[in-house]
Amino acid sequence: MQEFVIVGGGIVGLSVGLALIEKYPDRKVIIIEKEPEVSMHQTGNNSGVIHSGIYYKPESYKARFARQGSKSMVAFCEEHGIEYDICGKVIVATEGKELPLLHNLYERGLQNELDICRLSADELKEIEPHVAGIGGIHVKNAGIVNYKQVSDKIRELIEARGGEIHCGETVHHIVEQQDRVIIETNRTTYETKYFFNCAGLQSDRIAKMAGYMTDVKIVPFRGEYYTIKEEKRNLVKNLIYPVPDPNFPFLGVHFTRMIGGEVEAGPNAVLSFKREGYKKTDINIYDLAEVLTYKGFWKLASGFMKEGLNEMARSYSKNLFVKSLQKLIPEIQGEDLKTGGAGVRAQALRSDGKLIDDFYIISGKRCTHVLNAPSPAATASLEIGKEIVRRFETRNKEAQNLITI
Repeated sequence: MQEFVIVGGGIVGLSVGLALIEKYPDRKVIIIEKEPEVSMHQTGNNSGVIHSGIYYKPESYKARFARQGSKSMVAFCEEHGIEYDICGKVIVATEGKELPLLHNLYERGLQNELDICRLSADELKEIEPHVAGIGGIHVKNAGIVNYKQVSDKIRELIEARGGEIHCGETVHHIVEQQDRVIIETNRTTYETKYFFNCAGLQSDRIAKMAGYMTDVKIVPFRGEYYTIKEEKRNLVKNLIYPVPDPNFPFLGVHFTRMIGGEVEAGPNAVLSFKREGYKKTDINIYDLAEVLTYKGFWKLASGFMKEGLNEMARSYSKNLFVKSLQKLIPEIQGEDLKTGGAGVRAQALRSDGKLIDDFYIISGKRCTHVLNAPSPAATASLEIGKEIVRRFETRNKEAQNLITI
């Protein structure tokens, strides 16, 4: 009988494992990961931004955990010698109709207690000389890091304290009983007192496998990037974002300096035809059919038809992608860009067509399921781990009180 078993070896699952082993150093933690290595999906394809939390509804998990998580992530990196840079970012308005949206975003940042300031066009030029903007916001505590390096260090800490990471294991069956959870994989069977689902792109399926009938479906959205050729990296000093479209649930194409010096441009946001499909040619018939037969997807699509078609067009037309980038940096040209990588966002969607905006965690007697943890989950990962342990402690104390009564 194990004490804690976690499914999912991304940065969230690893952070949950670390939080458990720090709180209960004498109890065994096992993490099961289906891939041959940890953090091969959302974490490993992350653009590496340490987010501030400016976009999120005040007091939401995303707002609180991004704000706290940016601090705890920096502290973790300093403690363990991982390179990071709190370089700041600018959010840029390029036309007059965006100024009211920029003001609303600024007010939200103040409500979220962030270190931000408004920028005039001239002040914007001082920070990012090649940007064409009529105003902006300087988010001073945004930064960059390599989250794969962070994940590898968390794994090292877990294993040094007696925890185990089992890669190459796929879960086939889960049964939650009164006093235990039984997990069958392609290699073995585990019996554990408590089970934690941090499976990201597969999290809804794991929850269903465990008997949890939630009104949640993971819909995968692929974000495709270009990289800027080395001789043109001087066009971008740090992080440059547009004012997000309030009618579209993604942030829009932007520029990101990476911790290794590279500069990414993107992403767009298109439906992936495979849950772990990083190329346009990646198709899984089961994954695609599951989305196309889900009524929530069609309700979502009907509300964002125009925006969705624009994203698809940018996916297949480099010229359209470049035009979007030129709104921020007019000097950028198609020949300055090379095809980069892609990531897949695990976005939870309800049957009524509404995207789940916040992190979404549900708990049973012996199971905890993280059912929505897209960006800024990497920034917030250490705080998500702490929150899950806090919930676990609270639930156990309540159970003990009931037994005592």
